[in-house]
Amino acid sequence: MAIIIIKDDDLDFMFLKNVIKNRTVKNAGWLIAEKVIQMAISLFVGLLTARYLGPSNYGLINYAAAYTAFFSSFCTLGINSLLVKEFVDHPEKEGEIIGTTLLLRGISSIFSAITIIGIVSIVDMGEKTTILVVALCSLGLVFHIFDTFSFWFQRHLNSKVSAFATLIAYIIISVYKVFLVVTGKDVFYFALSSSIDYVCIAIILFIAYRRYGGKKLSFSWEYGKSLLSRSHHFILSGLMVAIYGQTDKLMLKQLLDTSEVGYYSTAIHLCNMWCFILAAIINSMYPSIMEAHNTNEEKFEKLNRQLYAIVFYVSIFVSLCFCLFGGLAIKILYGKSFLPAVAPLKIITWYTAFSYLGAARDAWLVCKNKQKYIVKTYFFAAIINVALNFVFIPLMGASGAALASLITQIFTGILLPLLIKELRENAILMLKAISLKDVFPKK
Repeated sequence: MAIIIIKDDDLDFMFLKNVIKNRTVKNAGWLIAEKVIQMAISLFVGLLTARYLGPSNYGLINYAAAYTAFFSSFCTLGINSLLVKEFVDHPEKEGEIIGTTLLLRGISSIFSAITIIGIVSIVDMGEKTTILVVALCSLGLVFHIFDTFSFWFQRHLNSKVSAFATLIAYIIISVYKVFLVVTGKDVFYFALSSSIDYVCIAIILFIAYRRYGGKKLSFSWEYGKSLLSRSHHFILSGLMVAIYGQTDKLMLKQLLDTSEVGYYSTAIHLCNMWCFILAAIINSMYPSIMEAHNTNEEKFEKLNRQLYAIVFYVSIFVSLCFCLFGGLAIKILYGKSFLPAVAPLKIITWYTAFSYLGAARDAWLVCKNKQKYIVKTYFFAAIINVALNFVFIPLMGASGAALASLITQIFTGILLPLLIKELRENAILMLKAISLKDVFPKK
C-alpha cells in the first residue's frame, strides 16, 4: 500500500487555495444577490414611476439618461478596465491609484456634463423643461466617479461591501421615487434621482474604504499619464457601443417626440427583464469551455455550439411569448397609455437572441485571444445603426428604431464576422448552432 506524505507547506498551500476559492464564491454570491434584489425593486418602482409619469415624461427621463449613458465611456476614460489589475500589480500604490483615478474621472465627468448641457441647449433650443431635465440627470456623471472604490473591494474579494452600499443606495432612491409619486411631484425631481443614488453610494463606499484600512488618497500626474496611455483605447470601443446603444433614443426625440422615446424604452425594459437568466446560463458554461480549450479542441467547439444553441432557442421561445402576450403584459404592468409600445416590443424582442449570442462569444474570443477584432464590429455597428435609424424612424416611429437595432445586431453579430477572417470560424460555429448541426450528443 502506497503511503502519501503531505508536507506542512503543502497543507498550507491547500488551505490557502480553499480559502481563496471560498472567498471567490462568496464574493460572486454577494454580487449576484445584490443584482437579484435590485432587479426586483427596480421592477416594482420602475413600473410605478412609468405609470405615474406617462409616456411623454417617462420618455423625457430616458432621453436624458441616453445622453449620460452615451458619455459614460468618456467619463470613465477606459480606466475601469484596468483598475483591478493595477491593484493586484501595485498593492503599495492603492491610495495613489484611487486618488489619481478619481481626479482624472472627475475632470472628464465635469467636462462631459457641461458638454451635454451645451449640446441639448442647441438641439433642443427653447425647450426649457427638456434642457433642465437633461442637466439634472447629467449631474449623476460627476458623482458616479466614486464607484472606483468598488473595484478596490473587488480586488480584495470583499464585494459584499460595495454590493451592500449599492443596495442601500438603491433602496433609498426607490423610497424617494415612491415618495415623489405619492406626493405628486413633477418630472424635475425624478431627474435628480440618479445623482442622489450616486451620492449615497459615494458616502457609504468612502466610509467603508476608510474603515477597512484603505490607504490615504493621493494624486500623481506621472502615474495618471501612464494610466491614460494604457486605457485610452478602451474609450473608443465604449464609444462605439454607446453610439449604437443610445442614438436610437436621441434620434427618436429629435425626429419625433419624447412619447416615442417612452414607448421604445418601455419595450426595451420589458425585454430585458428576464435576460439575467441568459447571463446565468452563459456564466455557468464559461468554466467548462475554458477548461476544454486547454484539453480538447473538439469538445471546446462542441460546448460553444451547445451554448449558442441554448441561448438562441431560449431567446426565441421568450420572444414568441412576447409576441403572443406582450400586449396583455404592457396593459397590466404599464397601463393603457403605453399600449403603443406593443408594436416595437414585438420587433425588439428578437434582438435579444442575437445580442446574447454576442455575449456568449466572449469565452471563445478570450480563449483564442481575439478580443481586439470585435472593435471592428462595434465601429460598423455604430455606422449602420445611425443610418438605419434615419431611414426607419420617420416611417415607423419607435418600431423603426426597434427594427434598426434588430438589423444592426444580426449584421454585426453574425454576418459581419463572416467577412472578418479572424472571426469567421466563430460565425460558422454560430450558424451550425442555429441549424442544430453537431449540437446534440451522437448516439
